[in-house]
Amino acid sequence: QEGTKIPSKRKQNTSITSSELSYKNLLKSEQENWNDISARYKAMTKRITEKLEELHKYTFNSGSPRIRFGENVYFEENGCIFLSKADDADEGNVDVLFSTEDLGFSDAFIQRIRISPDQRYMAISLKSENSEEATCIIMKLGHFPVVEKVIPNVFSFEWATNDVLYYTSQKNLKCQNVFMTTFTNQKHTKLVYTEQDARFFVDIYCTKDRRFLTINSNSKTTSEVWLVDCRHPFKLPALVQARTKGIIYHIEHRNDELYILTTYGEPAEYKLMKAPVASSGMENWQLVYALEEKTKLVDLEMFSDHCIMFLKNAGHLYLSVISFVSHSVQSIKLPTWACEFELESHPEHTTGTCYFQLTSPVHPPKHFAYSFKENNLIEQAVQEVPIITNCHTTRLLAKSKDETLVPITVFHNMNSKELHRKPLLVHVYGAYGIDLNMSFKEEKLMLIEEGWILAYCHVRGGGELGLSWHKDGCQHNKLKGLHDLKACIMLLHELGFSQPKYTALAAASAGGVLAGALCNTDPELIRAMVLQAPFVDVLNTMMKTHLPLTIEEQEEWGNPLADEKCMKYIKSYCPYQNIKTQCYPSVFITAYENDQRVPLTGILQYVQKLRKAALDHASRTSKKGNRIPNIILDIQANGSHCDSSWEDSLNE
Repeated sequence: QEGTKIPSKRKQNTSITSSELSYKNLLKSEQENWNDISARYKAMTKRITEKLEELHKYTFNSGSPRIRFGENVYFEENGCIFLSKADDADEGNVDVLFSTEDLGFSDAFIQRIRISPDQRYMAISLKSENSEEATCIIMKLGHFPVVEKVIPNVFSFEWATNDVLYYTSQKNLKCQNVFMTTFTNQKHTKLVYTEQDARFFVDIYCTKDRRFLTINSNSKTTSEVWLVDCRHPFKLPALVQARTKGIIYHIEHRNDELYILTTYGEPAEYKLMKAPVASSGMENWQLVYALEEKTKLVDLEMFSDHCIMFLKNAGHLYLSVISFVSHSVQSIKLPTWACEFELESHPEHTTGTCYFQLTSPVHPPKHFAYSFKENNLIEQAVQEVPIITNCHTTRLLAKSKDETLVPITVFHNMNSKELHRKPLLVHVYGAYGIDLNMSFKEEKLMLIEEGWILAYCHVRGGGELGLSWHKDGCQHNKLKGLHDLKACIMLLHELGFSQPKYTALAAASAGGVLAGALCNTDPELIRAMVLQAPFVDVLNTMMKTHLPLTIEEQEEWGNPLADEKCMKYIKSYCPYQNIKTQCYPSVFITAYENDQRVPLTGILQYVQKLRKAALDHASRTSKKGNRIPNIILDIQANGSHCDSSWEDSLNE
């Protein structure tokens, strides 16, 4: 696959089997090692499991966003989809429309639900945790809902009309084809759009007023949108604006005008613009609203006379409400504890209320509603979780090497006396312009109750302070994220939040790059590191163009094959390349056998090399009290990249 010349057929086969054999042996010895080690933690695991199950009972039902359709409310719970009337959702008068168990999909979870405009059909995607691909099931609703059609390997889908569904198919982590399928008397399916460029990924979205379906083709830095007219779903899609390198845009619609959320123009942050449907080219885009500096746009919801923007600034969440009638903008600050939004789907854009949920790592989702008429925020009463301790939310700024201020969000129990003696768990991600995940997790609440301090470092490379925050931490700026992380941990210790010997660092996926790099450069800052499906072998992975993501990932890490400077730069921070003989923190890694995104071989090699370095150091400096770090690898047979069910994440 790498294009190397192989002298003889026979030789090729033996080399493959011997490397496969050593891989299998390595896998086997790691699994045996894990079985020995995990036995030591049995008692602690049992205690934690009981505690988490207890918390889960209280927090579970507050979740799952609802889909409101006039009087009807659709919601999902425990792998079932229910229908209730808006007023008696809590009275128990509910109909079961769908159950994963009854249809033999017991190991799958429901990912997405789309109801057709006349509520006669419901499309659902089901994903099993062992695969990245989802299956779409179309149900015909009525007194006895029946399965009408099953479509494998689907990523996104939307109803164009009551009986025409558009969907994208997914293969090898790529989405490049859009299909249309009809549920009229003449049932047929046809290919509508194909993306030719491997760096682009296609998904489908329906505008809030259901006037257009948008076919969105996005790379990490550039986008192009095609419109399907829902009144004429069989007509060919129309192009809004041809892709222009470096310009991202998304489309909403209202009163024959397209509202365009785009990075076009200076500064290169998101702004809301508009243009007539008939002449949608960039030369006709007019500015409606520009974001303040260092502000992250999380979501946008369009209504007939208003538009709500969900924004983040320095860790605080707020709403900006634009009125198209009075041409005014209002800013509404949300509770200080809130760290994440989730919008509730309300298919009617004429409604006067916007429903959403707020959550934080230690606050289960709470339902809120914003009324345009009253111009106020209503917290909807939900059964209170009786276990929330008085948790304190603190926001700090750490000064990085180049003087940039980096936000940190800290949670701790207000009764915590002597914070410098408490254990600290630091979280980091810092890639792809994606924010650090701060949605609710039972185990975070449990740690707070047990006196832990939780810190979330919003380093460059992530998206917390807008698009420039990402740009400032990708490709040839990757090291800035590492400097940010170091500055954050040092500030926490300086301010009396714990100390190095009680500090652990947690990261998942691409967050493993910065965490693993810090372990090499400043191992004395932390005592332990927990990684989930970590990307620790950047250089070798980015050299392998046959892997499904390598080409599109070049926009994040650079292309070491074409650019020697880039190769040297990646080599300077890549965790695997920089392991040296020194005292390392203890490390616990969870990896997934079926992971298509982070190859297991890279993780296995990383663990081997790290263990050797730590042992070499210990044998050279056999002083009294010299500790050898625990370096533990748990390879899960189930689960795919960082995506496991509640039961599996509980075991983990």
